[in-house]
Amino acid sequence: MRAVIQRVSEASVTVDHQIIGRIEAGLLVLICAMQGDDKAQADYLAKKIAKLRIFQDDAGKMNRSVLDIAGSVLVISQFTLAAETHRGNRPGFSTAAPPAEGEALYTYFADQLAAQAVPVQRGSFGADMKVKLLNDGPVTIWMDSAER
Repeated sequence: MRAVIQRVSEASVTVDHQIIGRIEAGLLVLICAMQGDDKAQADYLAKKIAKLRIFQDDAGKMNRSVLDIAGSVLVISQFTLAAETHRGNRPGFSTAAPPAEGEALYTYFADQLAAQAVPVQRGSFGADMKVKLLNDGPVTIWMDSAER
């Protein structure tokens, strides 16, 4: 699985002009299941992201996790993280998991993150979503479970 993690002061997701998820300080996680991924990759990322120390401590160092700051996470499915751009100018997405598998892993990942005692809000898999965020820092981290 691939993830882009952004430290945010606030974030929200809207579908059909309705806000379906909103958080204050915490993380916005864009997540993509790749072909061949299974629950082990989702478990790994959920545990890693919950404990990722990218929030400032009292000394101004990135030494605190979303758990440490009692923050929340907004999880958004984003198959475009599977983009293949090495040929031509139109990205290909054939390495993304098929939709049914991708949705199952997206849901499982969000559930596993919530199981780490992190409050989780979600987007709507496959929907046309509008995501707003106030990036804090900015801090943006790329993770790929295949690179562990």
